[in-house]
Amino acid sequence: MILDRIDSQGYRANVGIILSDDSGLLLLGGRIGQSGWQFPQGGIRVRESPRQAMFRELQEEIGLGADDVDILGTTRGWLRYRLPERYVRREALPLCIGQKQRWFLLRLRVAKERLRADTTATPEFDRWRWVEYWQPVDEVIHFKRRVYVRALAELAEFLLPPPPPPPAWPGEWRIEGGGDR
Repeated sequence: MILDRIDSQGYRANVGIILSDDSGLLLLGGRIGQSGWQFPQGGIRVRESPRQAMFRELQEEIGLGADDVDILGTTRGWLRYRLPERYVRREALPLCIGQKQRWFLLRLRVAKERLRADTTATPEFDRWRWVEYWQPVDEVIHFKRRVYVRALAELAEFLLPPPPPPPAWPGEWRIEGGGDR
């Protein structure tokens, strides 16, 4: 049985979670057994809303529930990225060529010590750290950078105190209007 929602264009519906603390630092998770860093994220299952998926992923990936966070904002539409050819699993059907994501900005309401990576049999992260607002763009795998820039730019207005303006990145990451909504 297929649990993931993959649209007719081959994009898997997904949620991204940006968790902030009271000082505006963001949680960045280290992928288990790898050197990569990313925000918590995961697929939206059939008959599951983005909000339901976000709370499920929050519990599975970092051990937090709805009472542990405040939702500060969400992206207005889908933000998309294509997978590089080497990551496309051609044997899996329906074919998934990338992700379309709805992003949520959350504020942690409980002590940071409540975070747990061991709530499932296959954890996503084996470590995490709290970083400055724009730092994740420099640390996430290259093909997700543009989506990270767009999500952070769109959600910055919900964070108090507001984050600093974005740094001057290379043109490919630059924040521009329009795009894949």
